[in-house]
Amino acid sequence: MEDGKGLNNWDVFSHQPGKDKILDGSNGDVAVDQYHRYLEDVDLMEELGVNSYRFSISWARILPQGKFGEINPAGINYYNNLIDALLLKAIQPFVTLSHYDFPRELEERYGSWLSSEIQEDFGYYAEICFKAFGDRVKYWATFNEPNIAVMHGYRTGIYPPSRCSKSFGNCTKGDSETEPFIAAHNMILSHAHAVHIYRTKYKKDQGGTIGIVLNTIWFEPISNSSRDVAAAERARAFLINWFLDPIIFGKYPEKMKELIGCSLPTFLRKDLKTLDKATDFIGINHYTSLYVKDCLDAACQSGMGSRRSEGLACQTGTRDGVPIGEPTGMEWYYVYPQGMEKVLTYLKERYDKTAIFVAENGYPDADSPHESTESYLHDVKRVEYMSSYLNSLAAAIRNGVDVRGYFVWSLVDNFEWIFGFTQRFGLYYVDFTTLKRTPKLSATWYRHFIAKHNAVIANKTHHGYKQSL
Repeated sequence: MEDGKGLNNWDVFSHQPGKDKILDGSNGDVAVDQYHRYLEDVDLMEELGVNSYRFSISWARILPQGKFGEINPAGINYYNNLIDALLLKAIQPFVTLSHYDFPRELEERYGSWLSSEIQEDFGYYAEICFKAFGDRVKYWATFNEPNIAVMHGYRTGIYPPSRCSKSFGNCTKGDSETEPFIAAHNMILSHAHAVHIYRTKYKKDQGGTIGIVLNTIWFEPISNSSRDVAAAERARAFLINWFLDPIIFGKYPEKMKELIGCSLPTFLRKDLKTLDKATDFIGINHYTSLYVKDCLDAACQSGMGSRRSEGLACQTGTRDGVPIGEPTGMEWYYVYPQGMEKVLTYLKERYDKTAIFVAENGYPDADSPHESTESYLHDVKRVEYMSSYLNSLAAAIRNGVDVRGYFVWSLVDNFEWIFGFTQRFGLYYVDFTTLKRTPKLSATWYRHFIAKHNAVIANKTHHGYKQSL
């Protein structure tokens, strides 16, 4: 691995034979090579006019073997250079410590997230990052979408470490009814441990803020019946509140306890000391919304959310054959902008106006050899999507939601996990052969959008008002 980086779980997973792992048989060895092209990409950010950039540190680049090896100075040096390049352009780094990945060594030594041992390992890694970068990084997120990592890694098995029961997926080992909750428990406590380290040892001098980023889907009941309304609330509990309730309230959601109480691990007295509003902000990745149907008594067809360990809330993108919103290039992703305001309002009301960052929001185009480059560059659908979702976000802010920032996914087309290079989310088109970046219509639109609203903010500030977008 280049410059001393160690193998992580996704390096191993994406090199396993068969296209059933990564849709197009690709891997992330080079991806779009931001490792070598970061200065070029920082220039693109400056061109757009953004004032912050969200990126993730590779745990295995800092600690190639986790706690079982030495710190990699080349990894520290790379991220120092990236952070300094951003700040030179007045772009604030917003740093995620774990974006699905961790050193492969931790899986081989003790089973990674299935062992409580990883809590200390994660804290050790986090502290190295706070020490090395915290003088310049003021926004930290511990995890990106731990709810998705747990569900796909330990329930369906389509992410590493590919563990699931036979009835849930094609795995050789695992227990989909119990392991997701063990892994989630260790992630929650790892988050709380890292937050405690930051608050007690670094926050005062460094002046930063620390939180977590979750995947959020807005769930609409498929009918107005009380059963379907209750099912939609259960779906939210099993996706969002599963992580946020312990982090903010120190306990798992009642909706989960009612259905699977015996499967949920117990927080010990010592855990509760760190699970006391253990986040400065809530980060959300929001793309789409789905309908939910109650499955408590009905014989639901097998599908997302239909099992007891998923909340008995069957999820679907259509009602009477009509999709909830315009379909996109990715299955299960629909354009439903009102879901942005609804999920933000829900979080405000449930979590006592905790500050929120929209950490990801974007539109996928399916990559096809039959499409011309010009068709991808003229991405009108992405512009319409962004405009409508930002309008919905603005409505939430007007109604009192404390939104501190918004990030588009993504700056450039890239390697999209199990989808490989089959989906394009970027504002900049990437030729996956030459890796050349070319601005799309959406990049031009977003640059004008930022410039327009910066001018409004500057004008209002001049007259004694303050406003943030």
